[in-house]
Amino acid sequence: MGQITLNAVTRTQGATRALKDGTISPAGFRLEFEEVDPLIRAFRRMVRTLDFDLTEMAFTTYLVAKAHGKPFTALPVFLVRGFHHGAILRSAAAAGRVPADLEGASVGVNRGYTVTTGVWARGILADQYGVDLSGVTWVLSGDEHVAEYVPPSNVVTVAPGKDVPDMVAAGELAAGIGIPADRPDVSPLIPDADEAGYQALRERGLYPINHLVVVRDELLAARPDLAGSLFEAYAEAKRRYVAALTGGAIVDPGPADRMYQRVAEITGADPLPYGIAPNRAMIDQLIRYAVDQGILDKPVRAEDVFATGTHDLAA
Repeated sequence: MGQITLNAVTRTQGATRALKDGTISPAGFRLEFEEVDPLIRAFRRMVRTLDFDLTEMAFTTYLVAKAHGKPFTALPVFLVRGFHHGAILRSAAAAGRVPADLEGASVGVNRGYTVTTGVWARGILADQYGVDLSGVTWVLSGDEHVAEYVPPSNVVTVAPGKDVPDMVAAGELAAGIGIPADRPDVSPLIPDADEAGYQALRERGLYPINHLVVVRDELLAARPDLAGSLFEAYAEAKRRYVAALTGGAIVDPGPADRMYQRVAEITGADPLPYGIAPNRAMIDQLIRYAVDQGILDKPVRAEDVFATGTHDLAA
């Protein structure tokens, strides 16, 4: 078979750089990358108008899209991970506020209810701090990528003319999830949030997945070798990044680089594992959170949401 060109979107970062600059290509295929800024526009374009052959996508956006029959399927290539204790912010003036104070209150959410950071953050509030999420009114600043999704009754849209980050800063909302943190009038609700995230990794293995890669179903059906070829190309790009990261070859590491270095130090393992097997606990955890929070109607198996040719792959 001749080489096929695929239009693709993925952010340029450590684990994708060798793919983006053409150093690595999937066997039998050529990736032609489109730059989309901000990246979330690519998620929406794929979900609503299927604009790309493959694209990076937020994990929960994908789960919702799959539940509503969107014709693309994920590869277990997890491009972005992070810790979300610090995503929950309060007014800087509300220094005594604790997670339990959110029950019976209104909490802002950046963009939609299904945003993956919000799902993880709400799961942390419930599992680690005992917050009854059903007793919170969630106030959205935007809409959902998957237009067909209908949120639970305790999820509302912010009133016209109101701004969620400003409402958090002013104390009109008890907290906000995923809102900009680079302003002096808001502070993390959870003290020492970064360290709280690393402690959750040590104690409970909590290492949230945020982004993966999705591919149009018709392409996967037409070329059974596509899923495996893409997986291996992304994996090789990631291996080179991790080797540079752990070998001290990155001269000016950014925040994400430093986080992955810290994860590697804590776990003694690859900070960006790909494949179902090494990530099953976090895949199942996110699915459970999505069901608990009214985002999915029922649990799904990892094997049902990842491309068939990738089920036994790991890197």
